[in-house]
Amino acid sequence: MFSTTLHHLPRRPTLPCFTSSRVCRKIVSKRMSTNPAIEPKVRQFESVEGADISSRSKSDGIRFRLVSYNILAQVYVKSALLPHSPPACLKWKARSHAIHSVLKNLEADFFCLQEVDEYDSFYRKNMESLGYSGIYIQRTGQRKRDGCAIFYKPSCAELVTKERIEYNDLVDSLKADSVTCSEQKIETSNEGKGDAKAKDSRKDSRDLNDPLVRLKRDCVGIMAAFRINKPFHHIVIVANTHLYWDPELADVKLAQAKYLLSRLAQFKTLISDEFECTPSLLLAGDFNSIPGDKVYSYLVSGTVKPAETIIEEEAPLPLSSVYEVTIGEPKFTNCTPGFTNTLDYIFFSPSDLIKPVSILQLPEPESPDVVGFLPNHHHPSDHLPIGAEFEICRG
Repeated sequence: MFSTTLHHLPRRPTLPCFTSSRVCRKIVSKRMSTNPAIEPKVRQFESVEGADISSRSKSDGIRFRLVSYNILAQVYVKSALLPHSPPACLKWKARSHAIHSVLKNLEADFFCLQEVDEYDSFYRKNMESLGYSGIYIQRTGQRKRDGCAIFYKPSCAELVTKERIEYNDLVDSLKADSVTCSEQKIETSNEGKGDAKAKDSRKDSRDLNDPLVRLKRDCVGIMAAFRINKPFHHIVIVANTHLYWDPELADVKLAQAKYLLSRLAQFKTLISDEFECTPSLLLAGDFNSIPGDKVYSYLVSGTVKPAETIIEEEAPLPLSSVYEVTIGEPKFTNCTPGFTNTLDYIFFSPSDLIKPVSILQLPEPESPDVVGFLPNHHHPSDHLPIGAEFEICRG
């Protein structure tokens, strides 16, 4: 799982349409100077079945909308780190207004937000004003100010129980197993570059060949069970996480993914036994992994044929990516000059009872609102929100 050799990945190219960032920045600056009051761009949910998704009353099943969004922690927003972004859109007053507008217009029943660092001062009270309650976990470590939050509408779902996921627990498990560095193996080929911006960009001065040091990344997640009562009773598990970014620590990302699914499997069993039910499972977040790499392949390994995956070990839960099984993975969810690719996903436990009925559309590479990279006046984060509407039928 670990090794003493680090393999440096070649810089992954951006999408073809983003090759001239200087020209793009000029276009954006010119556009913003003529219309500085542009509102954030929010796309629509579109049906994957040809059904009228706006008429919820026509369905006798449970329908709810879930959106996942790496919101970009304000602590990471600095002009020096985001020179391609118009300075005015980086100020917290402007960003908070734009974020509030985006979340309001998306009208989700569940929000899974990553990089939340103004939870008490902004998110909690503003989401309450929109009719949401929230649960939050901050990253471990003295210097870490952001974390993961799940917001939900009490009018749609009732919180039953929740659990924290702290990936630093892997350090304790490694100590318990007395695993030595020489027994580990690292595989970094074809791994996602991740959105390194300045988050944790300062390399650990300690020995990364020590597996105990490698695993201590202060990343977190949160999972919760919700009871939906209308039009019938059903338990839904919603999990939200943000995995580590560094491509040189691809083994750590994979270890985090394995720990995540093991905890989720235990949590699902607990809920199933306590409530004598078969809960639906949704997992969302920023996985800092591109489609087809080790982490992605592991997460879907329970639902694909062995010959189609590069992971030898099958995940304890069957999961499918909602975009992949409907319209295909987005061309990108993260959009910066150094990296433009897909890092964010919504996974669900496929069964006859739950199915996606609509998908939040994302921009094409040539769309005017993403020219010049993110964040900008159209998008307050360097990531795009992703989302889906699900329907649960009676068992």
